[in-house]
Amino acid sequence: MARREVKGQYAASVLGTAWTFIHPLVLIFVFWFVFSVGFKAKPMNNVPFVVWLTAGMMPWFLFADILATSAGIVVGHANLIKKTLFPSQVLPMVRIVAGLVTHFVFLILLVGLLLFQHISFTLYFFQFFYYSLCLCLFVLGLSWIVSSLNVFLRDISQMVAVVVQVGFWVTPVFWDLQIMPKKAQLILKLNPMYYIVQGYRDSFIYGVGFWHHPYQTVYFWVVCIAMLFLGVYVFQRLKPQFADVL
Repeated sequence: MARREVKGQYAASVLGTAWTFIHPLVLIFVFWFVFSVGFKAKPMNNVPFVVWLTAGMMPWFLFADILATSAGIVVGHANLIKKTLFPSQVLPMVRIVAGLVTHFVFLILLVGLLLFQHISFTLYFFQFFYYSLCLCLFVLGLSWIVSSLNVFLRDISQMVAVVVQVGFWVTPVFWDLQIMPKKAQLILKLNPMYYIVQGYRDSFIYGVGFWHHPYQTVYFWVVCIAMLFLGVYVFQRLKPQFADVL
């Protein structure tokens, strides 16, 4: 289903799945030109800004894509839910797997940028898999919640789009958390996506292991597991009414 989901996005286009590479490549080029050439953005901690930005954009774009599309995924597959005994709880998982395709394209481009900027490879790069798992589990819980609620209240998908836009600027993707006052930093670190975005940068740029942040790691997993249990609870409670409402 995930493979069909990816192919379906470009079914009528001439280049087909090549757009999976073109979109992130153009996006990175635009950001590089605007911030490095136009605004003359300074390196972040001796790291070229385009590399620093791409490492932070990778997890956020995956999170935003999965959450935004998962909101309407149950409604979008109403034919399966109404006519067959279909395990609808797998639909958000399908979106996650489909989203990971573009995510790995981002990974290839980021590694190319690192090599181009002569940033050496380290074993910390493999932390990418840990933080990807963190992201997928966290967004899975959220996706179960929003996809099930959207069946009964279609405004949920619009609310998710607004929350994703606000969350993009609240999460330090384009800006460094260190520019904020200490009290504001403590509050912003409560955002689970901060842990993941910073984790990607720690893995690809700074060479810092997740075990160096024990309190943040424990906090993230408490929130993540709570979100998963809440997602399962909400989805299972609402699932029996899906077919009637749709």
